[in-house]
Amino acid sequence: MEQFEFIKKNFGFGMMRIPMKNGNVDLEETKKMVDYFIDHGFNYFDTAHGYIQGKSELAIKECLSRRYPRESYILTDKLTTSFFNKEEDIRPLFEKQLEACGVDYFDFYLMHAQNSQHFEKYKRCRAYETAFDLKKEGKIRHVGISFHDKAAVLDQILTEYPEIEIVQIQFNDLDYESASVESRKVYEVCEKHDKPVLVMEPVKGGNLVRLPDEAQNILDELNGNCSNASYAIRFAASFKNMRVVLSGMSNLEQMKDNVSFMEDFKPLNEQEMAAVNKVCEVFNSKKMIPCTACRYCIEESSCPKKILIPDMFSNFNTKKTFGDWNADYYYNNVLILSNGKASDCIKCGKCERVCPQHLPIRELLVQVAEEFEH
Repeated sequence: MEQFEFIKKNFGFGMMRIPMKNGNVDLEETKKMVDYFIDHGFNYFDTAHGYIQGKSELAIKECLSRRYPRESYILTDKLTTSFFNKEEDIRPLFEKQLEACGVDYFDFYLMHAQNSQHFEKYKRCRAYETAFDLKKEGKIRHVGISFHDKAAVLDQILTEYPEIEIVQIQFNDLDYESASVESRKVYEVCEKHDKPVLVMEPVKGGNLVRLPDEAQNILDELNGNCSNASYAIRFAASFKNMRVVLSGMSNLEQMKDNVSFMEDFKPLNEQEMAAVNKVCEVFNSKKMIPCTACRYCIEESSCPKKILIPDMFSNFNTKKTFGDWNADYYYNNVLILSNGKASDCIKCGKCERVCPQHLPIRELLVQVAEEFEH
C-alpha cells in the first residue's frame, strides 16, 4: 500500500500492555523491547492518554523519544472522551500529551473509541475540526479515528468527515463475523471509503494465545512450529487494506516472537486459514465472555464498587474453558480481597457505556457471582 509509506512495516508496538513492575512501568524491560523493535526495522508506536493511567505516554518519553531521533519513529496518540467536556479543553489536553510523550508533533492523532454516543460529543465539541486545525499547524501529520461500534455508524462518520485519513478497528478471527463487533462489515466500510486500516486486538486481549486443548490441537497439527500469536496476528495482516497490525506486548519474549514472523511477513496460506476458522468454532462452542481486558470499564467508568470486572471475566473463562478449579481460590482470595464482589454490582451501567465490546456487563456479573459465590 503506497499510502503512509513512511511506516516501514505492517506491524506496530501497542503501548497499552507494556511490562509493569510494582505498579509502575518496567522502563528497563520496555527500553529493551523498543530497541529490539527498532533494530529489526519497525517504527510504529501507539499510545493514548488514558493507557496505564497516563504512564504509557510517559514511558514513550523515557524509552523512545529521549533516546531516538524524532524522524526515526512513527507515534500515534489519541483524543479520549473522558478527558474533555468542551471545545476549550482539547488544545490544553493535546499540548499536555505532546509534553508527556516528549515530542512536538504526532504522526497520527486519532479520535478515540468512536461510537454513536461519543461521536455526538466529538461533534458538539468540534473535536474533529480542532484536530484538522492542529494538522494545518503542523502539530499533527494525519488525523484518524479508532472505532468501536456497528458498521453503519462508521459509514456515517466517514461520510460526514471524509477528511479522516485512517481508521483503527478491532479485527481478529473471533470477531470477524461477530454480531456485536462486526469486524468484517466494519472493514468493508473502510474499503468502501478507501481508508487504510490500523488493527487493534488481533489476539483479542490474549484470548487467542492461550487456547483450549481442542483448539491447540488444531494448530499443533499444522506442524509449523509457529506460536499461537503468529496465526492470529498474521490473520489480521493478511487482508489487503491493513496498514498496521498492533500488538500489545508485555515482555521481550513476546516481542521477539512477534518480530520473528512479521519481519518478513507472509499471509496465512489456505491450510492455516482453515485451521484458524476451526479454532474459532471451538471458542464459539465454549460460550466464553469475549472480554479483551482493555480495562476501560474500571479505568474510565470508575466502578463505584471497585469490582475488578476484566479480572473476574478472565477468571470465569479460565474455569469454564480449562476446568481450572484454582479459579475459585483466586476469586475468593485475590480478586475480592480488597475489591468488590460480582454480587456487589449496583447496576449503574457506567461500565457498559464505555465497553468497546458492548458486553452486557451487569448480566455477566450475575453469572460470575453464581459461579463463584456459592
